[in-house]
Amino acid sequence: MPLVFKFGEEAEVKSEHDELEDQLWGDYDFVLEANNANAHSSDEVEESQGQDIPSDQKTLCSQGKHDLFTDDQIGTWCKHCKFVLEIKYVMAPMGNYSAEREPTARELNMDNIIFNGILTTMGYEGEYITGSHKSGPVWNLIPGVREDMFPHQQEAFEFMWKKLAGGIDIEEVKKFVKTDTLSGCVISHAPGTGKTRLAITFVQSYLELFPQCFPVIIAPKGMLDTWETEFRKWNVKIPFHILNSRDIHWHGDKTVEKLASNDKELARRLSISSIDKNYMRALKLRSWAEGSSIIGLSYSLFQKLTKGEGNDDDKLRQMLLQRPDLLILDEGHTPRNKESNIFKALAEVRTKRRIILSGTPFQNNFEELRSIFSLLLPANYEAMDFFPSSKLHNVTDVMVEEIRKKLDPFVHIHNGDILQKSLKGLRESVVILNPLPSQKRIIAMMEKHKTRGKRPQKEKTHSGTFESEYKISLASVHPSLAAGMKKLPKEVTSVLDELPLERLRLKPSEGVKTRFVYEVVRLCQALKERVLVFSQFLEPLELIMQQLRKAFNWTKGKEIMYMSGKISPKTRKALMVAFNDVESEAKVMLASTKACGEGITLVGASRVVLLDVVWNPSVGRQAIGRAYRIGQQKIVHTYNLIAEGTQEKAKYDTQAKKDQMSKLLFSSEPQPAECSRSSEFISNDRILEQMTEDENLKEMFVSILPSQW
Repeated sequence: MPLVFKFGEEAEVKSEHDELEDQLWGDYDFVLEANNANAHSSDEVEESQGQDIPSDQKTLCSQGKHDLFTDDQIGTWCKHCKFVLEIKYVMAPMGNYSAEREPTARELNMDNIIFNGILTTMGYEGEYITGSHKSGPVWNLIPGVREDMFPHQQEAFEFMWKKLAGGIDIEEVKKFVKTDTLSGCVISHAPGTGKTRLAITFVQSYLELFPQCFPVIIAPKGMLDTWETEFRKWNVKIPFHILNSRDIHWHGDKTVEKLASNDKELARRLSISSIDKNYMRALKLRSWAEGSSIIGLSYSLFQKLTKGEGNDDDKLRQMLLQRPDLLILDEGHTPRNKESNIFKALAEVRTKRRIILSGTPFQNNFEELRSIFSLLLPANYEAMDFFPSSKLHNVTDVMVEEIRKKLDPFVHIHNGDILQKSLKGLRESVVILNPLPSQKRIIAMMEKHKTRGKRPQKEKTHSGTFESEYKISLASVHPSLAAGMKKLPKEVTSVLDELPLERLRLKPSEGVKTRFVYEVVRLCQALKERVLVFSQFLEPLELIMQQLRKAFNWTKGKEIMYMSGKISPKTRKALMVAFNDVESEAKVMLASTKACGEGITLVGASRVVLLDVVWNPSVGRQAIGRAYRIGQQKIVHTYNLIAEGTQEKAKYDTQAKKDQMSKLLFSSEPQPAECSRSSEFISNDRILEQMTEDENLKEMFVSILPSQW
């Protein structure tokens, strides 16, 4: 059956809203990177859209015999009936996605490149090898680094050593290193506070003492380039190789240099990066297996390489599962579904020395949180019965306090105080907008049709629910985005036919959200501020780009930056540099939430607009963290846009409940007793104040409230 996240057995009767929430929690936030409701990255999916399912295939699907394929963004799908076997949260790829299978170990020539001459004994046997003659505190392993770190990073660095190695004294660590009492830890620091640099510093010091720990860093695909940049920035001596990349930085890698010295043709081809990508990956694995480098790879690639199909594949599987003695999971909430293949693969990794990096460990519910901590403490999963099965609104303060006591020994928390102290401020608002009459009619009909067309619980489908949410979300941005949609209610189609949509398409004033964006961008020019606009879908971003180009005679790549999951890592880096350069002519960045949600620095923006609402609050939090992070020079204003007459307000309220629970569990901050009044909030924002006082814009606003996050 399709996976549905549940809190456990419940006797209460569920409301329609609760049923919808249950259904969407497990999958809605995973699917948002899709360009539209019926198209995904894989060519194979696109070809199947709109085609009737043969009757024999319907029979097979009804019997559970689906025709499955793997989508890197979503998981494992049936090509025909949209059955979802597995949902995964994976960063949108920075290049064009390919559905081709991964090569086998034999195709990589693994036997010759990797395993020849390599000891296949996995893990540590006998004396644990140490490589440092130094003594005193572990800071002595990397002299001079402590003074260059923030206090919260210093505390977390020592916390990691205590949990993974037993202490912060080098001699003490050598005594405790083989005990069974050691475990891993969670580093729960706010986005933009230096988790990557902290983890790199720890790995660097750990390798000084334990040079044969074979570190593995697993992260969403789009963040691997950020890791590589940080390794270079902090001048880490040991090479960092990304298995997902076809490039290799081999100078300083003693294994690859040795192989190249014996093969002039190999050395020549390495210098110009002309080696086949599969051969390149094999070289990286050989280097790592001999202890000459650190490897980084995506969650999806780790899953594929640990399948273990065939003799050589099984050797590779065993190497990746048994050889690492240090495992770092960036955005460690990613494998939070214990039924997923990536979760099962990670659970088989031998080492207990695991570090989970996550600014938002609590995502949707307690079952997911339990799964995350079971990866940290795999032997104690069944004993984690302190996680409640209740709905969030039924969880008491006593229950929260009990959970915190259980988790505190394994979690280091930083709420972002460093940002509050070093940056000028963050002001978040919820802007409820009044759609234009024709837009309001379209939205109302779509909402009515969604309610009227609800199926019994057993017959609900993931794709049907998502498609309805998708259509309403686009219509709330601008009515022209509804044109061309399939399976629209006849009432909606008739309204659309009445409108000259082609003529209205490039007019931002015809859509309430595009109008808001246009006015913010227009007013920000006078204040010399830049705007960052996020959407979970690409269509609104493309429309806004066309509207801004026409209105201001701007050019894509100059005044308008556009970042989606289809751009390459090099292009993405160039866009970031240009947007953050105060001397550039950049005015606005239009960004896909998932492609630009993690590991991206966009401090050039001081205004952040969130066009749509998702169920998972961490998505919005990560988006805001692109601008509100170390390096920001201005007050950051954020606008969560909600269209009146839609379910977006209910979704936002659900976000707020989840975010509140996250703060209760992973924050030491006292929770605010009362928010500031709306009038006070508006008066502190020159843009909002100007817009709400403008006689031509007043009718656009229903209300403006301080964010509940």
